[in-house]
Formats: sequence, structure tokens, C-alpha cells
Amino acid sequence: MRARTAQDRQLLELIDPIAESLGLEVVRVRLMTGSKRQRLQIMAERPSDHDISVEQCAKLSRAVSEVFDAADPIAGEYMLEVSSPGIDRPLTRPIDFDLFEGEEARLETDRMIEGRKRFKGVLAGYEDGNVLIDLDGEDETALIPFDWLSDAKLVLTDALMKRGAAIRAARGEPEDDGLPEGEAAEDTTDTTTPSEDNA
Repeated sequence: MRARTAQDRQLLELIDPIAESLGLEVVRVRLMTGSKRQRLQIMAERPSDHDISVEQCAKLSRAVSEVFDAADPIAGEYMLEVSSPGIDRPLTRPIDFDLFEGEEARLETDRMIEGRKRFKGVLAGYEDGNVLIDLDGEDETALIPFDWLSDAKLVLTDALMKRGAAIRAARGEPEDDGLPEGEAAEDTTDTTTPSEDNA
């Protein structure tokens, strides 16, 4: 789920070692096509505290740009965006479901499970290849195969926002993240860089 398409997976293979060299982990890579030009979105974080600074976003952006200028893995012009996963982050790795146990999440599968593909509830961890989730309105914990997931993300709740505020306070950071009101859920640092295919 860190990479959705075959091309995303190819790009991830290039990006992973770059991020690791900077002490970072890639949470997700998406190459998105828009009406004007493509956008390569990279979400990354420090494995120690699952956050990332503006400076680290900029360093990763520059390092990826250098490698991609040489390797030329994307045909045509594109924008590069490096950001944090945000408060209501995507859940893309098995470890995410243990890290955020007790938080609300929305899951979507690539196939039907008991007549549906969308699930919402409280995460109960990860075990033997399955995501454990206490679904709304159901008594028993559901087991959903991780490999069947097509999308998963945290639900932005008061508890999740308080958790984020507590983490920032522990680091001595201000509660105000500097974003305009109504955009706090995004929590992204855009280090957009235009790139062109040299072919």
C-alpha cells in the first residue's frame, strides 16, 4: 500500500534508499496525473517519532531530484511534493496498525468481505498478516487481511488531535502549526519542485 501502481512501486525502489540515507522512512509514494501536469507525492517520516521537519522534507526533495534528474524515471513534466503523513495519516505498513492501536480508522479492501469493501472502527493492532479492528456496531473484533487493503487512514478525531498536540508539546513546539484555519488536518510541507523529462 506504500505504492499503488506498478510505476509507483518502481519509483519507491529508487526513493527508499535515498530516504534511508537521510534517516527517514517512506510512508507512501503516489504519482498522480492532473489536467496540467503530473504530481509525485512522497510522504516520509523519522522512524524514531514518526514525524518529519521542514528541513528534512527539503533535503529529501533535493536528494530525490538529483537522482531522478539522472535516472529520468518519469516521462514528461511533473511536480515533486515531499510532506509529512499528516495527522489523519494513511496507514500503509503493518507497523502502522500497532502504532495507532486504539485510534479510529477507515479501511477499504480490493474485494468484498461479507458484502462490503468499506469498514470503520477502532484499530486493535496487527497479527499474523491481519489488521484487527473493532467495527462500529459489532461486538467481535474483525480480522482483515493486510494484503486485501486498497486504502487505510486514520479518522481525524478530537483524541487524535490531542495526541498530536501532546507530541508537539513534548518536543517544545507550539500548538499552532502555522497553517490557515481549516487546513490543520493536512499538516503537509510542500517542497514542490518542477522537473522535466530530458528526453
